[in-house]
Amino acid sequence: MTMLVKAVGAAWDAAVRGWPVAAGLAAAGLAGLVWRQLQAVRRRRVQAELLAVLRIPLARIDALTDAEFEFALRDLLIRDGWSARRVGQKGDQAADVIGQHVQRGRIVLQAKHTTVGGKVDSKVMYQVKGTARPVHGADVAVVVTNGGFTRDAKAWGDHHQIHWVDRERLRQWAEDGVPLHDLLRLPVRRPRRTAARRAA
Repeated sequence: MTMLVKAVGAAWDAAVRGWPVAAGLAAAGLAGLVWRQLQAVRRRRVQAELLAVLRIPLARIDALTDAEFEFALRDLLIRDGWSARRVGQKGDQAADVIGQHVQRGRIVLQAKHTTVGGKVDSKVMYQVKGTARPVHGADVAVVVTNGGFTRDAKAWGDHHQIHWVDRERLRQWAEDGVPLHDLLRLPVRRPRRTAARRAA
């Protein structure tokens, strides 16, 4: 019993003598955590400011890889106030970027990066029509290219509500900063009613 009392007393004495060190370590750890959080907030703010003024010249777009083109379209949507993510990969079912907007709904972009003068044909429009709403739940479907569209592709898209962004429209969106929803004259949509809302 005496040994136990002595051990407890020794531990107490060590704790009393060592508390400044422990407190200092705790304060340093807390300061490090706060600093990392502030840095993360600063990085997000800088990124948001950069995206807010994002302009991408067509010459730069022409030099991008297919994947970089998809990321650029995602960033342009974010600049325009959409929450967006790049989803393009093998088996993407005609969706490279998906975005959500509180007033415009859900948008699906199919990116077609091509050589200058290249043209997107009607087959791409058929694919997007077949998957945009049934697979991805899109309110708006758009095919975007740095090239052009065949006359049939444009006409078919216009008739079946598949929007198209050719080189000239892409210049207005990426270089001039015209928001995509303004460029395509997308309507303001009422929020979708969920099953829970309908039940209430």
